[in-house]
Amino acid sequence: MLAAMTDTTEAGGGDGPDTRLIELIMHLRNAGIRDTRVLAALERVPRALFVEASYADQSYRDRALPIDCGQTISQPYVVAFMTEKLGLTRDMKVLEIGTGSGYQTAILAHLARRVYTIERYRTLSRQAEERFRRLGLTNIVAIVGDGSKGWWGQAPFDRIIVTAAAPGRPDILIDQLKDDGVLVVPVDFGIAGQQLMRYRKREGGVIDEETLLPVRFVPLVEGVAKTL
Repeated sequence: MLAAMTDTTEAGGGDGPDTRLIELIMHLRNAGIRDTRVLAALERVPRALFVEASYADQSYRDRALPIDCGQTISQPYVVAFMTEKLGLTRDMKVLEIGTGSGYQTAILAHLARRVYTIERYRTLSRQAEERFRRLGLTNIVAIVGDGSKGWWGQAPFDRIIVTAAAPGRPDILIDQLKDDGVLVVPVDFGIAGQQLMRYRKREGGVIDEETLLPVRFVPLVEGVAKTL
């Protein structure tokens, strides 16, 4: 769903998937990912399961790869970075906007109590759910829907993560956070470009915001896809 404007040095080499995975984790550590729980979750989720067979040999490289419906599986560095900035604990309830391949969702499922995820493409949602079943992940609730509106029926959430660029501060999602809840989302600032933002909702409705990283995401689109 995204491509980050960061150094995308590829982790490769070795003589098998395990070696390449170790190299990827080392690459992420060297790139600044420090949360050991996040790194452990990336080790536990086989990225090769979430890419098309023709790209399996690239699954442990730190790069985005194409998936169905004209979307992509996210670059591992960005997955790790966004997850780390959520500050997850095991008792948290998380909303993800943009299921995509389900790779980010699976990472979240290893770190939170329950993950609610919304995808506008029915094909991607079905594929992701099958992957969750294969991995035995039972704490994920996935639906096809309009992620730009969030999921009021399950709100409030401890954390919300969005994998498409909002056209401004998404107050409708901030409103669905608990007090001290966190939203990590790319925001399109027009001529200034896209920035990955972190919003924290304080008691009394005060919103703290922090600019994290320049990125390049597909836009957050309203509605459910009519095809695919």
